[in-house]
Amino acid sequence: MVLCGHGASGDRYQAPIPHLARRFGEENGYPVLAIDGPVHGLRQVGPGGRVAFAEEMQRSSFLDDMVEDWHLAFETVTREVDVGRGPLGYFGLSMGTILGIPLLASKITFTASAIGLCGSSGAASRIGERLLRDAATIEHPVFFLMQLEDELFDREGYLALFDALSSTDKRLHANPGLHPEIPAEEIAFVVEFLTNHLSGRAERRLINPLAE
Repeated sequence: MVLCGHGASGDRYQAPIPHLARRFGEENGYPVLAIDGPVHGLRQVGPGGRVAFAEEMQRSSFLDDMVEDWHLAFETVTREVDVGRGPLGYFGLSMGTILGIPLLASKITFTASAIGLCGSSGAASRIGERLLRDAATIEHPVFFLMQLEDELFDREGYLALFDALSSTDKRLHANPGLHPEIPAEEIAFVVEFLTNHLSGRAERRLINPLAE
């Protein structure tokens, strides 16, 4: 199974989640589970979006509350529908990373994850230290996406969060552009990266430039 978290401007149906559901489900047989984040979708408060989430971030327990929601959703699906008992992946960018890193650091065991569009400073400065601590406990393979002219997160915070990950297999893709200007081919890489790790086909081969 692949769990998908959305950004602060959408809900559980936000792009590219429906696309990922088709790719993972129809092409690879992996079910996808997405739930609304706090103050979004069916749980929308006020205008929703970044404004509502900025207020939500003032609550000291908002990260732990969302982790608990994810655990409840995951345990319900695996128990009542009997899916998702095999290798587990996670995808979530921006707010999906803010809420996803504490989930990845929780008692659920993940095989691989694709995260990014987030740093430990800028828009996440209030919880930056928590994100760094949780990231340091993540040891599974991670694909991390960065936008070089991101107006919400600075480069230093991006790199600090990436460096904090304890995984020995972590990839950083950095692209020019503002926060939402993600190249479409990066989503194709997300599918390839997660599928290879969930299927057990992933293999790291290093190129030796000195080899004849």
